[in-house]
Amino acid sequence: MDLALFLGGLVLLLAGAELLVRGAGQVARSFGISSLVIGLTVVAWGTGSPELATGLTADFTNHPSLNVGNVVGSNIANILLVLGFAALFNPLRVPRRLVRFDVPLMIGVSVLTLGVARDGRISWNDGLVFVSALLVYTVWTVRASRSAQRAMVEEHAREVAGESGQGNSEQPAPIAAGVMLVGGVFLLYLGADLLVDGASALARLFDVSETAIGLTIVAIGTS
Repeated sequence: MDLALFLGGLVLLLAGAELLVRGAGQVARSFGISSLVIGLTVVAWGTGSPELATGLTADFTNHPSLNVGNVVGSNIANILLVLGFAALFNPLRVPRRLVRFDVPLMIGVSVLTLGVARDGRISWNDGLVFVSALLVYTVWTVRASRSAQRAMVEEHAREVAGESGQGNSEQPAPIAAGVMLVGGVFLLYLGADLLVDGASALARLFDVSETAIGLTIVAIGTS
């Protein structure tokens, strides 16, 4: 039963993240945002939503160790599992901007996390710094991308406007994107609740810490 709760929650989390990414991606593309920036912002936020939903649920149900383990384990899995497994099938192109700015930023954020966690806790002030830095990074990335691609977007818009009947066919897109966003958030909420209950029960069943469960099966599952 505990395993069924965990797997059911994981399925709902993945379905919710899928809907969230698709809906948010449609909204982002309608504003002329590049694929790279959509990956760095919209998709990153969307694929991080299972960890966010799981973490918030773990916090509110008094399982903070599961939250921390899930976040750290997921970041490890994203590098070693997601990138490594994908590269086995097809070489991955790495944009120059990613090497010069985003990868060093990722390393810097990881070092910052190590620094604030050395005293054994991540405080309210630490969380405020993290969230504020994320908002600044997201706004800067989107604005920089839109400025760099403005000419390309305008040219594409002129081509689309010249195609007959194209305007009417795109009208339902915002409604569909909104439905996917709302549905994705709802599934994330349900999935996180089931997954946290199942994961904490599995930790008790196998007599291991919730941090270990978060670092392993929860982290790999949400990644």
